[in-house]
Amino acid sequence: MIVPSSTVALVSLFFVGVVLVIWCVEVFIEAVAQSAVSLGISGFFLAVVLAGVDLENAVLGVTAAFVELPDLALGTVFGESLFVLTVAVGLAAILVPFRMDVPRVYLLMLVLAPVPAFALSIRGTVGPLEGAVLVVLFVPLLAYTFRHERRSETTYLLSDEVREVVDIEGDASTEAPDGGSELEGQRERKYDLDIDEFVPSFEHRSGGFNLGVAVLAMVGMTLGSGITVVSAEGIFTALGISGLAFGATVLSFIASIEELALTVEPVRQNRPELAVGNVVGSTVFYMTANIGIIALLHPVNTGGDVLTVHWPFFAGCLLVVTTMLARGRVTRGGGAILFGLYIAYWLVNYL
Repeated sequence: MIVPSSTVALVSLFFVGVVLVIWCVEVFIEAVAQSAVSLGISGFFLAVVLAGVDLENAVLGVTAAFVELPDLALGTVFGESLFVLTVAVGLAAILVPFRMDVPRVYLLMLVLAPVPAFALSIRGTVGPLEGAVLVVLFVPLLAYTFRHERRSETTYLLSDEVREVVDIEGDASTEAPDGGSELEGQRERKYDLDIDEFVPSFEHRSGGFNLGVAVLAMVGMTLGSGITVVSAEGIFTALGISGLAFGATVLSFIASIEELALTVEPVRQNRPELAVGNVVGSTVFYMTANIGIIALLHPVNTGGDVLTVHWPFFAGCLLVVTTMLARGRVTRGGGAILFGLYIAYWLVNYL
């Protein structure tokens, strides 16, 4: 079968858009982090703003909803949620099976956070009012988590970027017992993707300069997400598949690659609590604020495949992951089951 040149061009444009979004998000985070330090903004405040929020998914989802492609936007929510639960956790389990004691409150949060979105989905449509409820729900969950973390010796829900900011601020509470906080900060950078090597450092720039870079990065994110969404629409139209299926598989798979580093690398470095934090934080964000923002921009149809395919697969994967975490053992067998569920998810979307 010969693929039309127009489709090849759309695919090329699609990848250009995705790479531009991911790179601009990394530049944005770096610039905002450094500007916050330069301008004296609290590192904890920055953590509240950034931790648990997947900007790549949010930018792509918002753009898709804005151009009236809510199915594509909703597909990225389910696709990235399932990617984190299956591929990221599954690969970590297969490479380095680990044991850990996860606080019960986070297990409850992991299981209960998707319930409101599911309850609203049963009606067949999630509109702006329901979206506002989901967005508002995310705030107390995030606030409670950080209140709990401030009183705990173990940090579970700080993203890699925020941990770097805390290290930069040099807070005494983050220093290693031997005073080696700088070395620890360098070690933490191993958790991020290699794309950071292509992100310039703004450490010695002024706060105003860094804020300007952040604004330019936002422009780049907007441009990249527009390119990605428009080309994605052309691709799934040309191939005769639904936007929901394309968003849940191809688009979310590519946009979620960073989640592998944020989950697998901490486990390999014997810091599984960071991996669990990423899983919990991402799931809570996807199932509350992310769906909510999309619905605020455009009503989302949650009938049909959403109820018969996407929610059942999500619930099944969430059950497997939560069971492993509750038992305190994440095994290779469990990882293989998660991988199998993700493969089955792709097959069901295209059969």
